[in-house]
Amino acid sequence: MHPVRKQRLYIVIFIVAGASIAAALAFWALQDNMNFFYAPTQIERGEAPLGKTIRVGGLVVPGSLKRSDSGLEVTFTVTDNHSAIDIAYQGILPDLFSEGQGIVAVGELLEGNRFRAAQVLAKHDENYMPPEVHDALKAGESFDAATAKGGSDAG
Repeated sequence: MHPVRKQRLYIVIFIVAGASIAAALAFWALQDNMNFFYAPTQIERGEAPLGKTIRVGGLVVPGSLKRSDSGLEVTFTVTDNHSAIDIAYQGILPDLFSEGQGIVAVGELLEGNRFRAAQVLAKHDENYMPPEVHDALKAGESFDAATAKGGSDAG
């Protein structure tokens, strides 16, 4: 092989190896900051990891919201119209949080399919639904587009 070609080959190999190492280091550094979305059905099937930060989304089950008498502890149930999960949250809920509306909770899955939320996000207007929640609800057997978009029977 000609010396110039050999030198070019070494340069290309060096660049590819450097880019691969940089990509691997970036992925490793960001791995702890990635929050994967899980629907209640996926959690019920055991697909979500215990003790890792994840996102759970769905509709708040009407009548499931319970507030503690002694503080800011709130518990509620979220469903994807197929399965449900109980969520505990310590703090002030968003103004747009209400039963029957779509939410996404960021937190940690505990033993017994319980979820401790560090953050609760409510949809920001009457027509918005996070894509992950919409897809999870649509995959459920009794998907109702009017409910998923924030519609209600009470007029």
